[in-house]
Amino acid sequence: MSIVRLPCVFVLAIACAGAMPAQEVPVPQLLPGSARKSVADTGNSAQPPPPQVVSLTVPKGTSLQVALDREVRIKKVGQPIHGRVVEPVYAFDRLVAPVGSEITGEITKIDAISAGKRTLSVLNADFTPLRSVEIGFKELVLPDGRHLPLHTSVTPDSGQVVQFVTAPETKSRKGIKDKASEKTKEAKQQAKQQWEAAMKQLKTAGRVHRLERYAESQLPVHAQYIPAGTVYFAELDDPLDFGSEAMTPQLSASLGSALPEGAVVRARLLTALSSATAQKGQDVEAVLSRPLFDGDRLILPQGSHLKGTVRQVQPARRMKRNGQLRISFLELVPPDGVEQKVHATLEGVQAGKDANVRLDSEGGAEATTSKSRYLATGVSLGLAAVSLSGDSDEVGTGNAGNTSNRVAGGAAGFKLVGMTLGVLVHSRAFGYTMGAYGAGMSVYSHFLSRGHEVVFPKNTAMEIGIGTRPGETPSAGAAPDGGSGEN
Repeated sequence: MSIVRLPCVFVLAIACAGAMPAQEVPVPQLLPGSARKSVADTGNSAQPPPPQVVSLTVPKGTSLQVALDREVRIKKVGQPIHGRVVEPVYAFDRLVAPVGSEITGEITKIDAISAGKRTLSVLNADFTPLRSVEIGFKELVLPDGRHLPLHTSVTPDSGQVVQFVTAPETKSRKGIKDKASEKTKEAKQQAKQQWEAAMKQLKTAGRVHRLERYAESQLPVHAQYIPAGTVYFAELDDPLDFGSEAMTPQLSASLGSALPEGAVVRARLLTALSSATAQKGQDVEAVLSRPLFDGDRLILPQGSHLKGTVRQVQPARRMKRNGQLRISFLELVPPDGVEQKVHATLEGVQAGKDANVRLDSEGGAEATTSKSRYLATGVSLGLAAVSLSGDSDEVGTGNAGNTSNRVAGGAAGFKLVGMTLGVLVHSRAFGYTMGAYGAGMSVYSHFLSRGHEVVFPKNTAMEIGIGTRPGETPSAGAAPDGGSGEN
């Protein structure tokens, strides 16, 4: 009888198991940027899922944007330097290193000067040409007094005094895009104000001091300085850990929401670009350096990626025709890896002051030439004319010419050295030659030589207007046109 009961008991157990409600698999811990449904949306489960945790880690490869807050005279390797963070550092949605955080480092290398460069420099009356200097940052000091050790690598082509350039505004448009355009404009103005506020924390030189340094640089022998305000991109060789935070249901539900109208994100460029070497169709990538919020709701965490392409490129050419570069971002990839088609335009960018970069209304970048070239060329031509204006019949001059004329010609050709030789060398031909050389070199360098290239080093900070790509179906709650950041 017991043998008969065993199959019955087995069948009954299977039937009971089928009648029980299925147990939901626990939700795994949330990786940074992963969008999960809130607990309220998971239904009535027998037991709540374990708490989701976000690691507040600034990963390896993240760039800290550091500006020197005082002038440095280059002396030796190991010389200490001091700067401040001028772009806030985020981990996921938390600010972990605000603007103004102190950072210390040292000069790690001073390159030697090649014989060819030294010879050309001497011919231009400069016996102390600029040497390439490498620096490294070793410690981050937060406003609360914490000291964090750093291991960094400074990005090549950084180490410039930079400015924040914004795209010009277009004519106002009617309809729903008016609101988006206005929000984009406000975001650009806010970004520029934040950059100017960060620069005010530095002990940058005044106009008189800059003139003194310029005059000193014209001497045959002079010291080398790194001016205050010089910006470096310092990539982390090791991550920075700031703990973790619990993922609240509200925060989890807001991730992946529709992009707000007129959204502008701050990103750093991962692909170094130059109009001299870039190719049309080349892939371009950037990463969000700050999270995107819509009010109090987190839409995109720090670390989200933007992928795009080079749409147009024109290298610099002779006759001072400058380079042009236009890029477009087409895909948004949050840290959870779920791609979204977007339409994005370059609204603002940091560029070296000497580069003279400007943006057009569609986000294209073009190098410009400083108007000071007209003044410099005019001065050179004037000095050359003075060297030719001497009267050969003037008493006491003869074939030597007038001393002031020779000095003028020497100044046009070789600056202070030329002026000195103009006094010592009693030859009218010398004055003529120096004047003609200086005028010719000025005309060539300012009007006939190759123009400037558009150069965006890796980690260049950018303001990017972003919205749903035209033709794509926006997420629930999004505006019909996606609220693109175009202008």
